[in-house]
Amino acid sequence: MNIEIITNNGKQIARVTGTEVLVTDTQSALDLMASVKYETECTSMILDKEAFCEDFFKLSTCLAGEILQKYINYGVKIAVIGDYSCYTSKPLHDFIYECNHGKDICFVGSLEEAVSFLGEVVGMGTPA
Repeated sequence: MNIEIITNNGKQIARVTGTEVLVTDTQSALDLMASVKYETECTSMILDKEAFCEDFFKLSTCLAGEILQKYINYGVKIAVIGDYSCYTSKPLHDFIYECNHGKDICFVGSLEEAVSFLGEVVGMGTPA
């Protein structure tokens, strides 16, 4: 796993890359979040779609909902970069659509879109 810090609008975003699947269950997602926060102090992350196991994209497993709810509860914003056209599930497309219209999570096609989304939403949470 490699972590690069990207700064946009004065906000720091952790760009996490690697060749292995990083998120296979709720615990691995929490471990990833904790590692990134500890190493970078960032509360926003960009991950590739390939960092998630395929079960994440099967809504019937409830994995995506569990993981993303944990990230929201801990105040972590996340952008996932990838091509989602291979998924034919209407509920998944609806889920992605709803996430992309919120302020905590987005599923986008490029790094630029991810940085733009997180650069706008980072720091919009509860005032310190």
